Amino acid sequence: MSQLPSLPRQIALDLGHTPKPTLDNFIATGNENLIAVLKDIQSRWQNPKDKSTLNATLNTETKMIHLWGASGSGRTHLLSALQLQASELGIHAYLLNHHSSMDEWRACADVLVEDNQAPGLLCVDDIDHLSEFAQGALFRLHNLIREANHQHLITTSLTPSSHLQIREDLKTRLVWGLVFQMHALSDSEKLQALQQAATERGLQISNEVAPWLLKHFHRDMPSLMSLLEALDNYSLETKRAITLPLLKEMLAQKN
Repeated sequence: MSQLPSLPRQIALDLGHTPKPTLDNFIATGNENLIAVLKDIQSRWQNPKDKSTLNATLNTETKMIHLWGASGSGRTHLLSALQLQASELGIHAYLLNHHSSMDEWRACADVLVEDNQAPGLLCVDDIDHLSEFAQGALFRLHNLIREANHQHLITTSLTPSSHLQIREDLKTRLVWGLVFQMHALSDSEKLQALQQAATERGLQISNEVAPWLLKHFHRDMPSLMSLLEALDNYSLETKRAITLPLLKEMLAQKN
């Protein structure tokens, strides 16, 4: 009995891997003003010799930013991108959320207080779910960063601050600075984003691939971009064009 040809063995199918989050690989449609503000912050870190920007004391509005938007709008992507960029530049940077321990909250406060004249960044994701202790810690950090010259605080939530079930004094501080509602991509914008990402990779994908992904796969952009990367690798390994049959074959092998 003849055997069916086997697929290549060493095919990269790590669908859990996503590209490192950056401001540049965030699809800014609907959030252009927000991205412009965040890139301005980033440029201050990247140009430390520019005394006109580094020595200028930041105002409260610039130092404190609150983002809110539906799940999948990219809030965590932006926080992670800023935290990674700051850390790579040697800037004290923290990304905390409701899973962070008491010790992590305390350590963040200690460092920001100890070196409050140096650039610093604190990102707090999903403040909707913070414990009573974490809310108190964030309240104190708000006050500390407000008094510092070059530190930024960026927070996120699922709903507007007025709808949050958190302590009132913390809710008030969320509107001290800039507030942005983040807009999730529509299906047509997601299709455009996938086509753009494919073009940037030098890929040609058949017209039915992207719509099929939106209908049958995870609809968030990180998952879609991760699958596109895996599809690129699979196409190279099998030396075949990216078509719907190839996509289904790859997912069947993964499963």
